[in-house]
Amino acid sequence: MSQFRRASSNNRELLACFPHAVGHGEEGICLLVKMGPHRILLDCGLTGSKLLQAEDKPPAELVFCTHAHSDHARGLLALHEAFPEIPIYASEVTSKLLSLNWLERSPEEIPQFCQPLPWRQPIQLAEDLTGELFPAGHIPGAACIFLTYKTPKRSYKLLYTGDFSVSNFQLVEGLSIESLRGLAPDVLIIEGSYGTARHPHRRQQEKYLMERIREAIAKDTSVLLPVPTLGLGQEILKLLRSHHQFTGRDLDIWVDGSVAKACDIYLELLPQFPASVQNFAKHQPLFWDERICPRMRKLNGASSLAHAPSPCIVLVDRTVDLQQYCDSGSGSWLILIPQHPRVFLSLDSDPLLTLSNSEGISVETYLLAEHSDGRNTTQLIHNIRPQHVIFVHGSPIYLGDLTSLEELQNRYQLHSPAAGTLVELPIGDKFIQPAEPRQTSYEGELNEVGTFISVTLPDIITSDPRWNNFADTGLVEARWQGEELVLRGLSQRELLASGSEAKRIGDVDCCGNCRYYKNQHCLNPASPLYEFKVTPEGYCPVFEPLDSKE
Repeated sequence: MSQFRRASSNNRELLACFPHAVGHGEEGICLLVKMGPHRILLDCGLTGSKLLQAEDKPPAELVFCTHAHSDHARGLLALHEAFPEIPIYASEVTSKLLSLNWLERSPEEIPQFCQPLPWRQPIQLAEDLTGELFPAGHIPGAACIFLTYKTPKRSYKLLYTGDFSVSNFQLVEGLSIESLRGLAPDVLIIEGSYGTARHPHRRQQEKYLMERIREAIAKDTSVLLPVPTLGLGQEILKLLRSHHQFTGRDLDIWVDGSVAKACDIYLELLPQFPASVQNFAKHQPLFWDERICPRMRKLNGASSLAHAPSPCIVLVDRTVDLQQYCDSGSGSWLILIPQHPRVFLSLDSDPLLTLSNSEGISVETYLLAEHSDGRNTTQLIHNIRPQHVIFVHGSPIYLGDLTSLEELQNRYQLHSPAAGTLVELPIGDKFIQPAEPRQTSYEGELNEVGTFISVTLPDIITSDPRWNNFADTGLVEARWQGEELVLRGLSQRELLASGSEAKRIGDVDCCGNCRYYKNQHCLNPASPLYEFKVTPEGYCPVFEPLDSKE
């Protein structure tokens, strides 16, 4: 392969990685690694035939797929049809879930091209190459791939995590750091979806989501949850079936489209699920139950809701038109969108803005993280102790935050390549100091002035592309995180949403009672909200009451 010719001319045992796609934005993951003479493709989430157009011969001698999400697997079928001689490997569960990526084709048209591999058992792939799968959490069947290339002088090792989470979910156990400790790979390729962000405990995330749904139902508001075909939707359904807030409740849960098809395949794979899930399924159905409340049923299109009792909970594919579900039934709706750095449905997109401004419809976000946060990512790296770390799968900004961490910079050789950039991975005892990281922390001053506190930061912070979103309205939200105080910028959308159900209150210093409040906009040039659309219940330090004199 051309991109490896220069790397291999001097040293056949050199390790290298050529990323066809690294998961920036909406692109998928597709990594070609070289271990000695072997070329191995890790995942194939490229859309269309992008990979095939660049190749006039097989792009690799074998392929590993970490899990069945489309951004890791959607290109596999086209690759197999173009080069059927290339073996494609994955876990047994993943091999059964892959067909969900090509629902436009009938099951009979999709060949069983994926060869399943057992867990934690080294498999001889070539005379000098072995591969071993470890459960990665994230979704059922997701795997880490550990490759070992042996030479007469030494062995070269590479670990690719794919998408992973160390937290236990409802339907899959988290990645076991203990099982990977001591592998000491020369190269670790790891995802960094959430960058250095820190999340609440998984059970706290689940508790908040269930409480928010309960509050909506109590107010006679139906809940609409757009989710991916695979993973998050099934997690939420299991939560709704087993959480004490909903156990035995007279309530209908509807599941539509591809999400329901994924549930059917899950039921076929129950013997591969954790023991706790299998025990649950012995006492009541995991999905599709009309006897035990809350009832769970398949929905035959949005029109089927017209005569369904409300309020109800509806899970649909994230790509469909949400308006049709809100129009099909009576009453108000709450649409809950999952938070993620690579949000598949932007709250600032036109369809969602239109929905959020519609009467009887509100749009909110929730966190039910499918990937590990920054704390668990760095913990995994320190326990594995590789020489090289390659970060993929995340926005360049978030991956840059990880490569800028001093605790990683001082110990490992860090890489965060763009697609199409060859990364050579020389192995040796000599530590090569990485390049100077970009600035990610800023020193400022804190001043208490009367009843106000001001925080002053250097203007270089505005050079970060995230600043415009942070400073959107000039207002921030502060919260304690241990001994640290975390600031978060408030967007116009959040301000509008927070006041959508509130009522104007008399004798209160708020925007609605300010002399500069006209047509839902602030007209005070001295205000950080000047010319912005504001909620009547908002407030800023330059408030002037309606009866103030010129």
